[in-house]
Amino acid sequence: MNNIKKYNIMRIKGDTAIEEKDDVVVEYPFTIYLNNKEFVTFLCSPKSLKYLAIGFLHSEGIIETKDNINDIKIDEDKGIAYVYTNKESILAEKLNGKRTITTGCGKGTIFYNVIDSFKTKKIDKKISINKENIFSLIKSFNKKSEIFLKTGGVHSCGLCSEDDILIFEEDIGRHNALDKIIGKTVIENIRLDNKMVLTSGRVSSEILIKVAKRGIPVLISRSAPTSLAIEMARELNILLIGFARGKKLNIYSDFPSLTF
Repeated sequence: MNNIKKYNIMRIKGDTAIEEKDDVVVEYPFTIYLNNKEFVTFLCSPKSLKYLAIGFLHSEGIIETKDNINDIKIDEDKGIAYVYTNKESILAEKLNGKRTITTGCGKGTIFYNVIDSFKTKKIDKKISINKENIFSLIKSFNKKSEIFLKTGGVHSCGLCSEDDILIFEEDIGRHNALDKIIGKTVIENIRLDNKMVLTSGRVSSEILIKVAKRGIPVLISRSAPTSLAIEMARELNILLIGFARGKKLNIYSDFPSLTF
């Protein structure tokens, strides 16, 4: 399914009006049915839908590993994921019948609370990275965002080693983009305690929690963090970097992990 549609528009440049075709990002309703019960509906980009479904359910504690999944079927035409698990979830039962539509740009999910976030284990394993590596990764990250370069309408997210982008996803919602990354790591059993996450979007407490729950020690954004995200990062020993653009960045927590 295409992530971009073309529309005829009138583009104004100063005193000049030009009618031309413009690339516009697709906004796509996507519903997860969990064990044949409607669970949640997203507004997202129609790409990597399997990873989005699994990543979201993992982030919310509905599934722990891919072994909890008996089957998953994606119907792209209807915008539906049918997920069948072998693990009963108390949270899923409580939320049965509740329908949440979200782009992931405001409050990305409705199931977190601050108390739960601080039950997340602190990051014990440290990785040391050089600022020059970050500058190089950000430069590569910016070039990878093909949909953004065409439309300006999506967020990007990447899972990185010290010097390479291993997984890259885009979505109209920054939470969705991260969940797609998480979903792929669950399916492929990718080790995360030596990885970093790059994101184009604002780092809220929810984004920080998603990273912390997977034991990822470094979170880097081209944008700003919120106050609660900074406090959580300091509490959980996560290296949090914001405004990573060009040759500039701000370090908000865990300062010794970054070398100069």
